[in-house]
Amino acid sequence: DIVFVLDTSGSMSDEGKMEKARSALLFGVRNLRDGDRFNVINFAGEEHLMENGLIPANAVGRKRGEDFVNKLTPSGGTNINDSLRAALRQFDSTDRPKLLVFMTDGLPTVGESNVEKIIRNAQEIKVENLRLFTFGVGYDVNTSLLDKLASENSGEATYIEPKENLEVKVSSFFTKVNSPVLTNLELDFGGVQTELLYPRKMTDIFKGTQLTLIGRYKNASNIENVTLELQGKSGKEARTFKYANLDFPMRAEKNDFLPRLWATRRVGWLMEQIRSNGEQKELRDEVVDLGTRYGIVTPYTSYLATDGSENEDRRASSDSSGFSNQITMGRRNNRSANDPRNSAPSVGTITGQRAVQASKKAKQQQAEVTVTTEDEVIKTGTVKKVGTKTFYLENDVWVDSEFKEESKIPETKLVFASKEFFDLIDSEKELAQFFSLGEQVIVLWKGKIYRIVK
Repeated sequence: DIVFVLDTSGSMSDEGKMEKARSALLFGVRNLRDGDRFNVINFAGEEHLMENGLIPANAVGRKRGEDFVNKLTPSGGTNINDSLRAALRQFDSTDRPKLLVFMTDGLPTVGESNVEKIIRNAQEIKVENLRLFTFGVGYDVNTSLLDKLASENSGEATYIEPKENLEVKVSSFFTKVNSPVLTNLELDFGGVQTELLYPRKMTDIFKGTQLTLIGRYKNASNIENVTLELQGKSGKEARTFKYANLDFPMRAEKNDFLPRLWATRRVGWLMEQIRSNGEQKELRDEVVDLGTRYGIVTPYTSYLATDGSENEDRRASSDSSGFSNQITMGRRNNRSANDPRNSAPSVGTITGQRAVQASKKAKQQQAEVTVTTEDEVIKTGTVKKVGTKTFYLENDVWVDSEFKEESKIPETKLVFASKEFFDLIDSEKELAQFFSLGEQVIVLWKGKIYRIVK
């Protein structure tokens, strides 16, 4: 079952948005399958339903849908609250998969305009097995509203910027969701304790897509011969897949890319929480810590050329997305997480170009599946990733991102290429990869600080 909801307010007449949205919606209607049921709702100041309830997506039904969509014209304001509630009421209590596609180019200007109230009003109408997909067209949309509606209803928010092709993006979405492979996923880790898994909620798998789950596990020793069990539904049929003889070691050097990949997803999720619910010190500090430790670009993380003096500190600007472009100088900023200059002016923004691009950036980070040395941070030449660690070049010294000058951790100072230097490498061979950075290195390793000097 699927309900299409299209904003036909006056602003949709700008830049040909209405015709592009119409073409995309017609594509969706024409590609419905026999056995599907659907309805179409357009809204401006008030909502208009094609039919009172879902109709079969047979040849007659699809023709009815095409005729309705072809007659739509843009005019009036934007009543998101009433149209959303009307759309949710179209679904019945059957166990059929339910999709709601909601497309708008504006802010709520008619009826209820408070975002939290709109969300609560939608929550009052309980719909089992609902997937709500929102599409924000242009920059004059409330990203907080569209993000929350999608995330709280097992869907996804997509934003189409003015430079992007609306028809292609929406049509691609319809093609994808028209071929579900496995839904309602659950993964049993066989007793392994896991935490901070991303995505936080496992999404449906459609034809041609993949789901990559990344998180952390906790164990006091190596765990071997674990069987993972994945459950889901293929249509109405319950399916189970078992993956046996899996090991969860305490340490695996060959997977040294995973911590940074996990941290990237964690940062994306934290930024989405900050954008949706407001900035909190604990969340901001964790973003700063992860960004610094793993060399991840965030709105709070500065990569500046400093000589240690405040007078020489150079401020950097933010790009149009609201994400810091402070990496241009390539070095770590030594400010504490609480320094007010680490504030990110776009974090609280929920509408406009910065808000849209910040939302897209957060979602991109949460979906990352690869980490390469081509990352924009690594390109600076003064940030390097070695194994699981990130180093910053500060005053000609490669400094471990986990090192804190004020820490009281035991420290060992060694002269580069001295006998003691090579003796240490012989006993702790993994240190060689860090010491190879240069003649001056500071690294935190197994609870000790090693400082290599000329």
